[in-house]
Amino acid sequence: MNVSQIMQANVRTCRPDDTLLSVAKLMWEGDCGCAPVVGPDGRVVGMITDRDIAMSEYLSGRPLASSTVAEAMSQTVHACRPDDSLYTAESLMRANRVRRLPVVDAEERVVGILSLNDIARAFERPPSAGAQEVDARQVAETLACICEPRHHEQPAVAA
Repeated sequence: MNVSQIMQANVRTCRPDDTLLSVAKLMWEGDCGCAPVVGPDGRVVGMITDRDIAMSEYLSGRPLASSTVAEAMSQTVHACRPDDSLYTAESLMRANRVRRLPVVDAEERVVGILSLNDIARAFERPPSAGAQEVDARQVAETLACICEPRHHEQPAVAA
């Protein structure tokens, strides 16, 4: 089974100069937790998640309407291709501890999005002729890896 068989093709994107408020609205209306950030040429330049939005507001103290996507997005993009195997996509998710990957074409333009949820739901589908089945153990291992807490240093407490 490859990425194109289970990815979501209807992807909501945003631009770096969009406000966090507009992206929060886009995510709410689209029932999604992230959006690829695209430049003027349509190529992926970043990713923004609902957590990025929340943490940006918390850390800056500014209202969402006063902050831009560029200020909160991740500029490191881990993407896959439509013809990649699910194994390849899951390996990328595990290695980078991400739940979602934009699916891009040869020109780095968004053609879909693949989430760990999509992979888990594919496990319930009957395998199509010649398609590799989704490995439940592998999905569980990917989820466990992604969910491993990041350890932050605690601030020193004055005595």
